[in-house]
Amino acid sequence: MRMHLTIAPSRPSPRLLMQAPHRLMFFVGAANVLLAMAWWARWLVGTRWPEFATPATPVYAGWLHALIMQYLVLPSFIFGFLLTVFPRWMGQPELKRWHYVPVGAGVMGGQAALLLGACGWEVGFTVGLWMALAGWTAGLCILGRVLAADTTRCWHARSCFAALVLGWLGLAAFIAFALGASPMWAMASIKIGTFGLLLPVYITVAHRMFPFFAGNAVPGYKPWRPMAWLAAMWAGLMAHLALELAHAFAWLWLLDVPLLALSVLALWHWWPRGRMPGLLAVLFFGTAWLPITFLLYAAQSLVYLWSGEFVLGRAPAHALFIGFFGSVLIAMVTRVTQGHSGRPLVMPAVAWWAFVAVQVVAVMRVVAELRPDTMAWQVAAAIGWLLAFVPWVARLGHIYVSPRADGKPG
Repeated sequence: MRMHLTIAPSRPSPRLLMQAPHRLMFFVGAANVLLAMAWWARWLVGTRWPEFATPATPVYAGWLHALIMQYLVLPSFIFGFLLTVFPRWMGQPELKRWHYVPVGAGVMGGQAALLLGACGWEVGFTVGLWMALAGWTAGLCILGRVLAADTTRCWHARSCFAALVLGWLGLAAFIAFALGASPMWAMASIKIGTFGLLLPVYITVAHRMFPFFAGNAVPGYKPWRPMAWLAAMWAGLMAHLALELAHAFAWLWLLDVPLLALSVLALWHWWPRGRMPGLLAVLFFGTAWLPITFLLYAAQSLVYLWSGEFVLGRAPAHALFIGFFGSVLIAMVTRVTQGHSGRPLVMPAVAWWAFVAVQVVAVMRVVAELRPDTMAWQVAAAIGWLLAFVPWVARLGHIYVSPRADGKPG
């Protein structure tokens, strides 16, 4: 009987992107993070300096920016991570190529079409939305099938899946707006993306993985992962989301103060007391932006209650998105990439550059809301984001199309 063997390329090849879900989805995410921010930086420049104005977008550009970042850029990495770890968390076989390729095609194709639509291709906006929803649906179906076969009662997997379901509903809400529904559907979509999708996924992964990573790297470390904390965070975020959707901004502090306390509590317990390697330290320094975020949200709400003004503007949201999401993204993707490519678990120089630069960008974007020429500061922050990510993304892209450094498959 003749046997057919699949031999992996021994040199860089795009075919290697199909060998593991994290390769494909992280490659998609890395490309998306640059394409999305390049367009956004260009739009900001055109807004600040009208002589460089860009074509009109199908919807308000700020909403389109929020849609792409929340439902396409970050979810590329999220799906890549979850499609890898879901079977491992629940003791099931690894997923095959046909499981994750449709997810990558939908997410990458969706963003490409949306950006082309933003640049003038009339049907691109509609095509992009439906491609994105198709990719999301494929991802939910695959992960849902793994979860349905779970016999271990893996609550972290259930938590992540619940957030993804909310994310699918948020994306569908934006499509409803694009089809003619009230603009309130678009606003709801943006809020759901933040408090229903991204924050629950991030805190769930942190709750499961950060103590595990620290326990493997710091002698004597005692992991702290009470499920009651995760449940309390979920409850607080859902209540915050409900008040956001009801426009009860003056009362958000009633939830943001407890969420601040919960985030400080977790950071206190998770933070190792001894020396820790850089690849671990960046996880906790990045997570330190979470209590800062809730402090800013609480202050915003209290000032609004007293004066009726949003004096901090989008500062709390960007402390969250750039500070917390951006920092932890760099830390987690670097760690997963190093480990799954057979490389040492250390922070490469370009990862340090990206992480430190993102801290500066986050501060710039928060301060921008308090400066006279806010738009110029936003332009500087957007360009700073690109400068932070380009070297890191270039290295990641090379790794994902290259064989593992240790010669193993995957």
